[in-house]
Amino acid sequence: MSEKLLTSAQKSIRTFHGCFHLVPETHKALVLELLRPGSFAKLDDQPNDLPPFQIINCKGGRCWVRQQSWGRHIHWEVAHYRLKSA
Repeated sequence: MSEKLLTSAQKSIRTFHGCFHLVPETHKALVLELLRPGSFAKLDDQPNDLPPFQIINCKGGRCWVRQQSWGRHIHWEVAHYRLKSA
């Protein structure tokens, strides 16, 4: 049994020998900025004359945002990758 483990370990060493990248280039994840509730963010294509949005909550790649002039009960759902902190 230990011989089987040794051969599988040797195979994995041969696979990664001389290579420091454990994650292939095609499988890299997009790193998103941490947007805390109450902070302000702008859309990637937001005009300069529009004030930043206030973050209500971010979960599962979606963020709920609002404008301060909209009131507390009106919000908008936006993809997280479209927002940058203001």
